[in-house]
Amino acid sequence: VAASAMLFVNHAFAALSDGTSGLTQLGTQTDLRSAIVSVIATVLDYILIIAVVYVIYAGIRLITSGGDEGGKDKAKQTIIYVIMGIIVVIFARVIVNFADNFFR
Repeated sequence: VAASAMLFVNHAFAALSDGTSGLTQLGTQTDLRSAIVSVIATVLDYILIIAVVYVIYAGIRLITSGGDEGGKDKAKQTIIYVIMGIIVVIFARVIVNFADNFFR
């Protein structure tokens, strides 16, 4: 698998428009705005991953609560709050993408 991936690296570098190998430009951001947008998008992605983990955790708490109504209610509240948080994060991501495209 690794050998076959190495065969396609040259084709990928050849597709670059400036003719360089691309190795000198890896990991560099020349535009401050795009760097900030990238950092914000990455942070929002990690927040979404954490939110999914919390939903799974709250679901497990809901299942294992047995007959305890307090535990069920607490797990349901956690799920509701996390879903509201996910919606807020998705809207934040939309706003960041809109602002990035609008001010480009």
